[in-house]
Amino acid sequence: VPQVVGITLDTLNFVEGIFTTEMNSATDNPLVFGAGEGQDIEHADIISAGNFHGEYPAKALDFLTIAVHEIGNMSERRLERLCNPTCSNLPAFLVDSPGLNSGFMIPHCTSAALVSENKTLCFPSSADTQSTSAGKEDHVSMGGWSARKALTVVKNLENVLAIELIAACQALEFKRPLRTTEPLEAVYRLVRSKVEPYVKDRAFTPDIEVVQEMIEKNLIWDTVAQYLESDPLWDEF
Repeated sequence: VPQVVGITLDTLNFVEGIFTTEMNSATDNPLVFGAGEGQDIEHADIISAGNFHGEYPAKALDFLTIAVHEIGNMSERRLERLCNPTCSNLPAFLVDSPGLNSGFMIPHCTSAALVSENKTLCFPSSADTQSTSAGKEDHVSMGGWSARKALTVVKNLENVLAIELIAACQALEFKRPLRTTEPLEAVYRLVRSKVEPYVKDRAFTPDIEVVQEMIEKNLIWDTVAQYLESDPLWDEF
């Protein structure tokens, strides 16, 4: 996990550093530096530069999009193995009477579709440029599209993770009375407080939405965090 998820964490920290610097930087153009005390206005410095350009945020957001997408890539692969009885030794598509019930077949297709969409959104928009402002801005960052893409990829990822989490809880049903680790049992209880086990086919949308909201509001993280506070690596998070 550190070898593949760790780089996403490092990327998040890198992007946070870039944005902390940018948000505390001057972005006006031109920059006007006032004259010293007792000096005439003619002594003021007016400097035209590219502080408005936004290249740093654009590149950082493109990097963020790629790193976040990778988490979804791995999540979808785990989900496929859970649903595949050849790999999991569980009922096909995690439901009794597969064939009569579709189980998690369609949620897996949804996850695969979202991951595929994210792949297309990983193309760096900051690699493009179009001349604007009558040629005065002959190189632009396209950072606005970088930001919109990043938001879409994050939202898609939340849904991908929600689907996997629901599927993982369903897989546990077939392993009872065995128990997993205490942190994961706590997550299981949280999910089961809103999502019942799947006995036969039903609409998945409401369940995916409620678990996606848990992820968005950090409820999953908060549930696990209490078990990690004694870990010496805790401060890294």
